[in-house]
Amino acid sequence: MSETPPPGFTPTGTIASPRDRRRVVFATVVGTTVEWYDFFIYAFAAGLVFAELFFAPAGEGFAQILAFITVGISFLFRPLGAFLAGHFGDKYGRKVVLMLTLVLMGAATTLVGVLPTYSAIGIAAPILLILLRILQGISAGGEWGGAVLMAVEHAPKRRRGIFGASPQIGVPLGLLLASGILALMAAVTTDEGFLAWGWRVPFLLSVVLILVGYYVRRKVEESPVFQEIAERKEESRMPIVQLFRKHTLLVLVAALVFAGNNAVGYMTTGGFIQRYATDPGGALRMDAEPVLWAVTGSAVTWLISTWVAGWISDLIGRRSTYIIGWILQLAGVLLLFPLVNTGNVWLLFAGLAILTIGLGFTYGPQAALYSELFPASIRFSGVSISYAIGAVLGGAFAPAIAQALVQATGSSESVTWYLVGMTVVGLIATLLLRDRSGIPLGPEHEAEQAKSPIYGLAKA
Repeated sequence: MSETPPPGFTPTGTIASPRDRRRVVFATVVGTTVEWYDFFIYAFAAGLVFAELFFAPAGEGFAQILAFITVGISFLFRPLGAFLAGHFGDKYGRKVVLMLTLVLMGAATTLVGVLPTYSAIGIAAPILLILLRILQGISAGGEWGGAVLMAVEHAPKRRRGIFGASPQIGVPLGLLLASGILALMAAVTTDEGFLAWGWRVPFLLSVVLILVGYYVRRKVEESPVFQEIAERKEESRMPIVQLFRKHTLLVLVAALVFAGNNAVGYMTTGGFIQRYATDPGGALRMDAEPVLWAVTGSAVTWLISTWVAGWISDLIGRRSTYIIGWILQLAGVLLLFPLVNTGNVWLLFAGLAILTIGLGFTYGPQAALYSELFPASIRFSGVSISYAIGAVLGGAFAPAIAQALVQATGSSESVTWYLVGMTVVGLIATLLLRDRSGIPLGPEHEAEQAKSPIYGLAKA
């Protein structure tokens, strides 16, 4: 009869104390919350003020599209961040990469808060704004993979889903924090004051948040899986080359899983709904403050559903949880604009809350799913690059596409069908993957991990 592993037994055989596990969960939640707060503050400002402050000479309609395009430009540099973070994370460890990405994101965000506008320095203003957004993209591309692996590789085998949900809830927490602070600034300033200086305060607050995140992450031990890889001296010399030589198709399929979630999620995190509801030239013309509070409230439902989905995935598997999520997300997409278009803030909140339940179920299990797809020696590269490519294919230009569709058709119906299509793409990609919940994650099981999880393939 096999011996029952002791509590806290990790995939590599290392004993993780309850204190260590709590510290890892807390650090990943705090760190990813700070990162995504920084990332979303930019997107919200792009929807609310950047068109007027940085792109006004382009004309009212096109200026807003340009502002949303700068949101998407950062996604094009996420793969670069993922390549760099994956290479160094697989060679030198997860922790050092997490510290660097946190500092880079905070510095870029703070500098946006002091950036002169177009009226002050002309064309240099949007150029500098884009450069800072690119730095945010590089940081975001490297952040997620490291946070995910620190959480999942510390987790007991049967609790990877709930541990992996800890960095995932950093997204709705970042959304809650960003939209809440912007709503507060909108409440305490006049429209003119918010446009002149109020929008800058959330960017400048990033300094404090980064210091907190940095302090918390310094206290966390390196991933036990990477420690064992280092002890065995089995670090891959060129992890990215190995990844694409053996696992290119898997990277693409995994990316499409995320793309289906990300395109829909960026209706709020990318600032589109905020702009759509408050646009002075639009049909709704709602006040910014209640809309921002509605988005803040929906972040709570997103947080809860993300956490619940991670827990459920430990019970029924990642694949089954995702399939339920895609069905819920599809329902949320179909209900979103009929509720938003009423112009009633409570129904707008209801539409966003319903949508975020599906988003949580297609995001909560992702950390565990991705970690179980790739071999230990190239896992950081695999999860980071898959995530970054999925972000480019999904959320990168979703707000700009939605804005262009509304301007071209005069209706939100075209946006609904765009989001339906992306949801179906995510569902199909999920159906192509076998469930590998519970597969050993340590380097001694590399041969088992290297077998392709894609149906119909024996090898990656």
